[in-house]
Amino acid sequence: MAAAVVRYLRSAGSASAAATAREPSPLPRADLRAVGADERAPVGPAEFRAVLGHFASGVTVVTALAEDGAPAGFACQSFASLSLDPPLVAFMVARTSTTWPRIARAGAFCVNVLGEHQGALCRRFAVSGGDKFAGVAHTPAPATGSPLLAGVPAWIDCRVHAVHTGGDHLIVVGRVEALGAPGGDGPLLFHRGRFGRFTG
Repeated sequence: MAAAVVRYLRSAGSASAAATAREPSPLPRADLRAVGADERAPVGPAEFRAVLGHFASGVTVVTALAEDGAPAGFACQSFASLSLDPPLVAFMVARTSTTWPRIARAGAFCVNVLGEHQGALCRRFAVSGGDKFAGVAHTPAPATGSPLLAGVPAWIDCRVHAVHTGGDHLIVVGRVEALGAPGGDGPLLFHRGRFGRFTG
């Protein structure tokens, strides 16, 4: 199952993708909807963001080494551990993301957990376009070669295990191949649109 998913992710967008047209595309398609307009709950986007913003989360940067050999990455707060046996993690990414297709085709990624003093690094990877890696020190993660950012308190090196649809986002499940926690800073937290730190 996992091997088939990775093979298809790598072929999507290439000339061979036409041969797999019968399969659902895991790449972003903004026109797809999980429910019809008449099935939507009476909750507006602004209210949804305001209420869900009360849930504090950690902040990560998901990185990969793209097929062209260049690094790719984006800031992600929708990340969670999923399974202990087998070791799985998950993150959510918007279907409109321009970075996700490059990570999907790589078939692997590294989740860089950001520390409390890395807010500027998060902002760099939260914007679209430009060279996000300019001046950012990184080394190859041990299992996949994905960029492991310098100074992060923890990292998780994964291969793509599965991709599921979730409304206007995709749910990406990764199988953990290696991980580490060199320590240092406490976690960078995100709450109600602002960065914070743990002081307990």
